[in-house]
Amino acid sequence: MHMLNLGILAHIDAGKTSLTERLLHAAGVVDELGSVDDGSTRTDSLALERQRGITIKAAVVSFAVRGATVNLIDTPGHPDFIAEVERVLGVLDGAVLVVSAVEGVQAQTRVLMRTLERLRIPTLLFVNKIDRRGADRDRVLREIAERLTPALVPLGSVTGSGTRAAAYAPYADSDPAFTAALVDRLAEQDDEFLAAYLADEAKASAGGQLRRRLAALTSRGLLHPVLFGSAITGAGIDALLTGIATLLPAAGVDAEGEPSGTVFKVERGPAGEKIAYVRMFAGTVRTRDQVGFGAGDDRRAGKVTAVELFEDGSCVRADALAAGRIGRLRGLGEVRVGDPLGAHPGPAGEQRHFAPPTLETVVVPRDGAGRAAVHLALAQLAEQDPLINLRQDDLRGEVSVSLYGEVQKEVIQATLADEYGVAVDFRETTTICVERLCGAGSAVEVIAKPPNPFLATVGLRVEPGPPDSGVRFELAVELGSLPLAFIKTVEESVSRTLTQGLHGWQVLDCTVTMTHSGYWARQSHAHGTFDASMSSTAGDFRHLTPLVLMAALRQAGTTVHEPVHRFRLELPNDAYGPVLPLLTRLGALPHAPVPHGAGCLLEGEIPAAAVHRLEQRLPGLTRGEAVLEYAFERYRPVRGATPERARTDHNPLDRKEYLLHVQRRV
Repeated sequence: MHMLNLGILAHIDAGKTSLTERLLHAAGVVDELGSVDDGSTRTDSLALERQRGITIKAAVVSFAVRGATVNLIDTPGHPDFIAEVERVLGVLDGAVLVVSAVEGVQAQTRVLMRTLERLRIPTLLFVNKIDRRGADRDRVLREIAERLTPALVPLGSVTGSGTRAAAYAPYADSDPAFTAALVDRLAEQDDEFLAAYLADEAKASAGGQLRRRLAALTSRGLLHPVLFGSAITGAGIDALLTGIATLLPAAGVDAEGEPSGTVFKVERGPAGEKIAYVRMFAGTVRTRDQVGFGAGDDRRAGKVTAVELFEDGSCVRADALAAGRIGRLRGLGEVRVGDPLGAHPGPAGEQRHFAPPTLETVVVPRDGAGRAAVHLALAQLAEQDPLINLRQDDLRGEVSVSLYGEVQKEVIQATLADEYGVAVDFRETTTICVERLCGAGSAVEVIAKPPNPFLATVGLRVEPGPPDSGVRFELAVELGSLPLAFIKTVEESVSRTLTQGLHGWQVLDCTVTMTHSGYWARQSHAHGTFDASMSSTAGDFRHLTPLVLMAALRQAGTTVHEPVHRFRLELPNDAYGPVLPLLTRLGALPHAPVPHGAGCLLEGEIPAAAVHRLEQRLPGLTRGEAVLEYAFERYRPVRGATPERARTDHNPLDRKEYLLHVQRRV
């Protein structure tokens, strides 16, 4: 029996969780179907998920079908919780992308499909809700071809569309129209098949060859079979189960290799203990094993106290977690989401598949809730969702969190109240900008030369880097000129300092080179006691580096960039005139309109900060007929006044203020 780790993904309300429930019922895991509306589904286990009828956290459930064991991961569909999807992608062998037969291809559907194709994750498309009024098979297929991928292969027909009697009938291999269409699709993607087909058409098509070729190309992410059905009535579910078992590839297994896996989720048990969800790529982890996790200097270790596997809809104790499987490990107290587990990182690594959060807000304790309690609760939430990205402002005693949207803010508020007993409010949501270097700059401060009060010499040069290159730290000094511990201190201080540039925003995509170094070796008195006043310490380098780096940044200069979304707006023709001035006032850059059905289509870019206002105004200007999609595109220079962000450090831009707050004072 082979193993398959399968993700179920969709735009919100496409019926993803209902489909998961139906698959579990068809596989015999649950006797009665749960309902999203009633809050009785197996994978929506959080109280908040049951109350709101949406998936917030990824959930794992296992079932057996057609000789395969499937670990099914139900993911959130709301874009505010895309971080949960982010972490799941790296552990999948295949995916089912759910599309509504009524609403068709939606904004999040496109974002997910682009990512699945880029990562070459084998994907089946399941068009759900064929029993709902307005369901239209042919229209949805056209939308999929135009807006998702042309590499699709419909595997069946629908009868009774839009009624409770809607049914799905898979195409037979003897169907000449299906065979011809399948041959065309295979030939487009597989030159070897095309050559074999031209040489001997009958042989290339005989004995299930076409289906095997389809499975091979699907497993490589080159073709996407499309099935239809209804999670509510069960239509098409047997065909989907067959497709999952026969068209998607089994998990790659290296049972004899060193243990290697990825932590894609962390939650806390009833006693506050951490539980790590792990996908193993190689080797085996057993109870009482000492395992390492994390990477580089952030390497940690822990002893596994318990192993749990997902089997037949439940989680059961086991002795070991083997390659190809997903399970839960207990006992790893310092584990974090995204940690590679074992000797080598798995394929998931630390890739970023989706855009970072572009919003932030300050969390304000309510009704006398202590700041310490709020910070502790938020820190534990950040363990489960690192993209919350806590920003501690010690000067003002405030904590900020990063967000994808307003719904996420509501969920954080409810979670803090329900699970931690902490009541909070939020300040107005603001946009997260970034800074980029205008040019190159350098600065140096030499030991024992005023105005440098520290026993350290540090010289730094900053230069712009290519987009998305991150921050690179390089050495232009001899390796033996400075102890390695001091070099690491400078590197860490550079990374920490660049989280707040000249205007208070994080500085992206640059190279920082250490050009000068110097220190005083350890000095002792005659009786052997250490004399800090005569010896360089890591603190000297930690405190001097921000001053030097900020001086270099001043010389280079920075510009503030704001996040910009790519938008796609479908409008009635008569609404184009009123909407265009609104887009202009909001700072959008629309392209020329193009005809689209009975209306027109506008595409372009709009500042992330203006999207919410656009959403509020559109219904009134378009009689509620506008359809807006948007997704993060890039950062662009801010127009007009430069936004400043309040600093949370001791401001190395103000030398006097800074030196008053560090350990060594002038």
